[in-house]
This record gives sequence, C-alpha cells and structure tokens, in this order.
Amino acid sequence: MKKLILISGLILMISCQEKSKLDPNVNPFFQDWTTPYEVPPFMDIKNEDYMPAFKKGMEENLAEIEVIIKNAEAPTFANTIEELERTGKLLSKVQRVFSNLASSNTNPKLQELQRELSPMLSAHYDKIVLNEDLFNRVEEIWNNRENTDLTKEQQKLLKDTRKQFVRSGALLNDSQKKQITEINSKLSELSTEFGQNLLAETNGFELILNKSDLDGLSDAVVSAASEAASQKMDQAESEEEKEKYKDKYVFTPHRTSMYPFLTESTRRDLREELYNSYVMRGDNGNETDNNDIAAQMAKLRAERANIMGHKTHADFILEENMLKTPDEVYDLLIQLWKPALKRAKVEVADMQAVADLEGKDFKIAAWDWWHYSEKVRKEKYDLDEAAIRPYLSLDNVIQGVFNTTNKLWGLNFREIFDIDSYHPDARIWEVTDKDGSHLAIFIGDYFTRSNKRGGAWMSSFKGQSNLDGRQRPIVVNVCNFPAPVGDNPSLLSFENAITLFHEFGHAMHGILTDVTYGSMAGTSGPRDFIELPSQLLEHWVSEPEVLKSFATHYETGETIPDELIEKLLKAGKFNQGFINTEYLAASLLDMDWHTMSEVDAQKISNNFEKNSMNKIGLIDEIAPRYRSTYFAHIFSGGYSSGYYSYVHAAVLDSDAFEAFKEVGNVFDPELSSKLRKEIYEKGSTEEAMDLYVNFRGRKPIIEPLLKIRGLDGSSD
Repeated sequence: MKKLILISGLILMISCQEKSKLDPNVNPFFQDWTTPYEVPPFMDIKNEDYMPAFKKGMEENLAEIEVIIKNAEAPTFANTIEELERTGKLLSKVQRVFSNLASSNTNPKLQELQRELSPMLSAHYDKIVLNEDLFNRVEEIWNNRENTDLTKEQQKLLKDTRKQFVRSGALLNDSQKKQITEINSKLSELSTEFGQNLLAETNGFELILNKSDLDGLSDAVVSAASEAASQKMDQAESEEEKEKYKDKYVFTPHRTSMYPFLTESTRRDLREELYNSYVMRGDNGNETDNNDIAAQMAKLRAERANIMGHKTHADFILEENMLKTPDEVYDLLIQLWKPALKRAKVEVADMQAVADLEGKDFKIAAWDWWHYSEKVRKEKYDLDEAAIRPYLSLDNVIQGVFNTTNKLWGLNFREIFDIDSYHPDARIWEVTDKDGSHLAIFIGDYFTRSNKRGGAWMSSFKGQSNLDGRQRPIVVNVCNFPAPVGDNPSLLSFENAITLFHEFGHAMHGILTDVTYGSMAGTSGPRDFIELPSQLLEHWVSEPEVLKSFATHYETGETIPDELIEKLLKAGKFNQGFINTEYLAASLLDMDWHTMSEVDAQKISNNFEKNSMNKIGLIDEIAPRYRSTYFAHIFSGGYSSGYYSYVHAAVLDSDAFEAFKEVGNVFDPELSSKLRKEIYEKGSTEEAMDLYVNFRGRKPIIEPLLKIRGLDGSSD
C-alpha cells in the first residue's frame, strides 16, 4: 500500500538547470516539488517538517480509504483496487525521504523521530489492512473475479491485494486483530531500537594506535587511519579530546577499516581486539545490548504466526517466497553446508601450515583468518589484494557498471551537479534509454561515515507507475566504501567492486521496471527472487573484457594487465569455504530463530545461538557472518526467515548467466533484451518462477552454482 558526466565512458559537459523555489513558510512536503525530475528539495527539508507531514499524510490516507468504503456503487477493480493504489501519496512522499535519510544520513533528532514514528506507522497501516469494510469490498471483487475482464497484471494485483489483507489478519476475529495490532506495534518499536543500538555499538569502539603499532600495514592503510584520526580531531569539541587523536591512527569495526587491518597487521593482539569489537557488537551487557531484543522479537513473531494459523514465523513468511517451507530452505542450505564446511577445514589447515612454517606457536583463530588466508593466496596464486586496488578507483568501477548496462541495454548516464542532495558525498545521474527517453534518476552515496548504518543497499525516493501517466523512479544506492585519502581517489577492493555491481543490479531492477501499478514495481517480489537481478549483474565484473574496459591504474592510466586478471580469476574459488560457511551459518541461524513454535519461543536462552551453531558443527575459526545481536537483516530489516535468499538467488543467477556463456557472448543482444523484458521490467506482475522460466526456458538447476563456487568437488 561538477560538471563532468559519464556516458558510456565519454566525459561531457552539461548546462545548469534551475533549482526549485519553495515557499519557506510552508512545509516542503505540502508543496509541489519543482526541482528537476522532482528530486526531493533536501536543503529545504528540516527535521521539524517530518512529524507534521507524517500526521497529515496519515490523516489524508485514512480519509482516502473512507471514500473508497463509502462508495455506493458495487465494488469493482477500478473503484476499489485501483483507487487503493492511488491512496497515501503524501504519506509515501514523506516516508520515502525520512526512511532513506534515517539510514544514510541520520542524526539524534531523526533517531528520536524514528522511535516515535515506528509504532504510529505500524498502527496506521493496521487500521487499513484490518478494516473490515474495506476487506469486504476486496473480497467481493475476488469472489466475482471469473466474471470480470481483467488483464494478467490486474489479476495478479487483485490476488496480491487480497492476500495482503488476509496475511495481515483480515479473517481474524476482533480480539485476534487487536492482538496482531499490539504485536506489530511492539515489533516495530523493537526493530527500531535494535538498529539504533547497532549503530551506537559500531560507532562506539575505536582502536587508537601509535606509529609503533602499525607493523605490517601498507602506506594506503596507514594513510586512511591517519585521515580517520584527523577527522576525529576536527570533530572534537574539547582540547582534551583533540589531544586524544593527535598524531594517532584510528581503526573501527566498520568493515572498510577493519578488514584491511586484519589482513595486513602483524600485531596479533591488536587483530584480536579489533575483531572482537566487531563480533561482540550488541552483546556486551550494556544499555545497547541486543540479546533481549532479539529474543523478544522471536517470541512475538512466533506468537503472531500462531494467531495467523501458522506453525512458525518461517512457515508464515515462506508462504510468499519461491521456497515455500522451512524444510525446503534447510535442504538447500545443508546441501551447500557440507561441502563448504569441508572446504573451510582445508583452508584452516593451509593457514596453520603457513603459521607453523613461520615458527608461530599458536593455533589459527578467527582473528587470524584474513591475515593468513591472504598469505596463502599470495603463495598459491601470487595474487596480492594491494596490487588490484590501484586499478579499481571508485570512478573507474562506476564507469564500468555504466558501460556494462550500456552494452546490455543501451542505457546512458548523465551526471548532474546543480541539484541539491542530502549529503556532499551523494552524486546524482539522469538515466536515459537507448532512444534518449528519460528512464530514472540515480543517486550514488558510496563512502562510510558515522551517521550511516553499515552495509550496502538500494532504495528509492520515488517509485515507478504507469497508472495515471508515466511516472519514472528516483533510485539510490548506499554503500560503505573507503573515502579518498589526500589527493588519492577512493580505491576499492575487488570485493567492493562486486558489491557496487550487486547494488547497481538492484538499482537496475528499480530503474528498468515498467509496470502499471506502483505496488508491483521493481523489487516488490519475493525475497528469494529479488536478489536475482542484483547478483546476476555481479557476474559481468569478473569478465576480462569488462574489467579491461574500466580498470585502469589511477596514477599511470595503464589498463589492468592480462596477467593480473588471470591471477584474479584463478583465485576466484579461493577462500570459498570461509565465504560460504560464514554465510550459510548466518542463514541457518536465521531459520533456527524463526522455526520455533510459540511454546519453544518462550524458552529462548542466552545459549540459543551457541547451541544453533554447535548443532551444525561450525568451527571455532569462523563466526556466522552476522551474529544474532548485529543481524540487522532479520531484526531491523525485512529478511527474517529470508537471509537464505542470497543463496537461493545464487542458484538462479548462476544458471541465468550460464545462458550467456552457452551462446558465447556475455552481451548477446537477444538474451540481453529477453533478460530486461522478462526479469528487470516485470516487477511482481507474474509469479517469480514464471518470470525465470520465461527467460531461461526451464526451471533453474544448482550445478552452475556448485561449479562457480568450487563446491562440486572439482577443486578437491
């Protein structure tokens, strides 16, 4: 319910456009935005504008619902389902801006508003989906569907709309509806608290070092840590605090800071300290501890599922996914777990052998993994991560993904510099189709900062719809890459480059979508399908012809050598035991949290996670990618019972990319066109498996994934 623009690798100049002119005496959300492409007038929006806009938006939304309910005419698709699609425009307008900035550019006032608004919004939407009169109109249309002349898209929307009401509790009695509303409100509060605690825990630790503590670190890593300390000095409010950072070097639990340190530092004691600051986030017994919140949320979700007639929360969630039952999910995960764990144990033995040869007298531990796996990689593949980064400046990789989508679908990107954005780091492009028509606005916000939550994601400030004229989207990618240091550009690891392609794949899903109804646009499909468009685009970044099209040395301009590409590709299956094991462990942990019955959920102990991991035999050298107390995907995001989606989508994307390999051209025009038409444009207008089969000609098979990850036995 700036002036430089990249177009297929060319640098062009653009003329400036007129900025918006809003009445400063009127809430900006209550005015039409005359900015180019209706980009939100970020500089005109103040913290105090949000709450009045939310309240008015909710009031208008409920009034619009009343108009639908009180329509004296018999319920029809046009006067009920389509009118529902038109409701809540003001609420959506403010909510999209607020939600995005609360994640990417937050401040104490926004966090306070989050806590206040979270239960309010939950209650508001429950008033709609639990409105009996509204549901009765939907039900009447549903029961009479055989006598109506609806398009395929309209039939799917009707089905989805009814299902949304039913899954929200429309068929429950009044007492049960009240329970559901109370649970939803509490879950919303807890989810907000979990996310804010995690941000505080991540920002709450600093490893402040002297020059004598930097053994093993490269000049680039040292420069970044020095820059971090300088920024801290600039932000310090007292001379005493400034002195704390003077001539120091700062590392934090943010991955872009932590991973280079864990990889390069020869100070094992400091590696342990920094690593533990990461894996113990939310698990320190303080005011920002998340243990109790996770347990409460699991209990409430189990209770809600029980009221809704489902055995567990996972059963309830999976009803909407491609995999329909917990057993199907566990089967997929365990099928990969066994070879992944076997491979991980071999990797531990390889690292221990290196440590032993060095004369070390310790057993490899979790905080040693990055340091010693890098030594093994250099030994086996003669590949040094530091040798790759100079070719992967952020601008190069952005140009690379733009070039890729240009060759696939003819898209062009024009950077715009005269539109105010929400932060100086955020850049804005207009996306046009091969015929020159406007497709979307794309915003890229790439650097780590303290008021941005961790990870990487795609969202939107405006959705796509063709219901009342052509409305094109405003899409945003938010990442946490290392910022430029001094005169040098931001240099990415190959993993960072993959992440950028991944999130841009999500962006393409939002940019290329072309549906009638906004609720069915872009990433609106099942969780275990919507990672397909993102993960599929990852495959192109590893293609030599793609790499050579953008990977040039930031100082010399030299194209990445074939020898380095060859080493990179040969090392592609390296460390896959670790990568898959930590991911699968988190996926299994998610499922264990959410396959408890209501009765079992009442007995959650602090040993829950430990018991879960012991059950599958997780080795001490690896922690789940996300431990419970910082598992934001499932406790403050939308992936509860769905973190497995990434590996299910990997089955799809590996099989889908194999189609391009089979024809011998990763830019095959016919396949590219089909991919756009059947996957990226369709949103959720058809069942997910039907969309995949429409593209591939058959259902997916797992063999390409096992081969790509070296889990088919070929690397043993």
